[in-house]
This record gives sequence, C-alpha cells and structure tokens, in this order.
Amino acid sequence: MCELYVKADPILYESRSRSLRIRGVVTTLRLENQFWDILREIAEVDGMTTNQLISKLYDEVMDYRGEVVNFASFLRVSCTRYLAQRRATVHELPRARA
Repeated sequence: MCELYVKADPILYESRSRSLRIRGVVTTLRLENQFWDILREIAEVDGMTTNQLISKLYDEVMDYRGEVVNFASFLRVSCTRYLAQRRATVHELPRARA
C-alpha cells in the first residue's frame, strides 16, 4: 500500500509560491504543486482562471465565516473536498447495461 504514496513524483509535493491579488491586496500563497494542479482543474471546470477561483473562494469564505485563519489550509481542504465530490459523482453514474 505504501508504494502508492512513496513512489509519488517529488515534484508533486514540492511547494511553489504564487503572488495574486485578493480584494485589491497583493498576497503570496505557498502550496504544493499537486494542489496548484487541482485548483487549476477546478477553475477550468468553472470557466475561470486559478487566480479568479482563489479570489472567489476567499470572498465566499469571508462572507460565510467572517475570517479565515489559514487560507492555504482552507484551499488544500477545498481541493480534497472537490476530489471526494468528483469521486462520489463518478460512482453515482448509471452503469451501462449489457
């Protein structure tokens, strides 16, 4: 079982910083490359750029919660929730009859 995890390409868990503007303020986010890839996928599905998606998520979490203690962690959790939802949707699709 552990082979699945330990054989992951190191580039996937290498961190990368990206500067973007959120609510008019330039900020830097540092995430692992795998999470940047997932955020890009979510943005493409929603017809946005990654920066637009991140800004929208920030606005929505601030409107809903009033604060976000660790936005990078929030984005990571959002990515895992997206993957779980996508997996659940695939499992719910009707199976073709033989």
